[in-house]
Amino acid sequence: MAASAGPEIERLIALLAKLPGLGPRSARRAALTLLKRREQLLRPLADALAEAAARVKTCAVCGSLDTRDPCAICADPTREAALICVVEEVGALWAMERAGAYRGRYHVLGGLLSALDGVGPESLRVGGLVERAHAPAVAEVILALPATVDGQTTAHYVADRLAGADVTVTSLARGVPVGGDLDWLDDGTIAQALRARRPA
Repeated sequence: MAASAGPEIERLIALLAKLPGLGPRSARRAALTLLKRREQLLRPLADALAEAAARVKTCAVCGSLDTRDPCAICADPTREAALICVVEEVGALWAMERAGAYRGRYHVLGGLLSALDGVGPESLRVGGLVERAHAPAVAEVILALPATVDGQTTAHYVADRLAGADVTVTSLARGVPVGGDLDWLDDGTIAQALRARRPA
């Protein structure tokens, strides 16, 4: 850091560097851009951050983020109450909503089981999911967790915890992506696509 940068600038850079995808150099560039464009970027961003910090809360039902509790999805009477899609984090919920193909409810676990990172079952929102799955209206729980070791470990754990509920537990299909070329796919993806094949 240049000696001419004051503590306020250093603090801004240090905080920006904590964001995903921003290292120290990217954080310096972002800070410089914000400071050069105070009226167009910095002040509106500061206002948006302050408003989000004051108003955004975690939904007590599903764990999503919204300005109301329960969130807009949980409060929407047109959503299918029979379906609960389990996701790792809110970002995955947003991705599912962008696709526009799912009209059920959600449950955000808040992470994945990981012995290396010290994340055990008590760190996740599994108890609330089990409670929701016992509701008479719920017929299916869809596990939309990452195709990683931690994701699969978590999926198995959640499925075991749901064994006592009268629900069907399913997981997302995995395999060849839309527009995917077999030449560019890894062996695991091709193998999974073959195992999950269906009638044409």
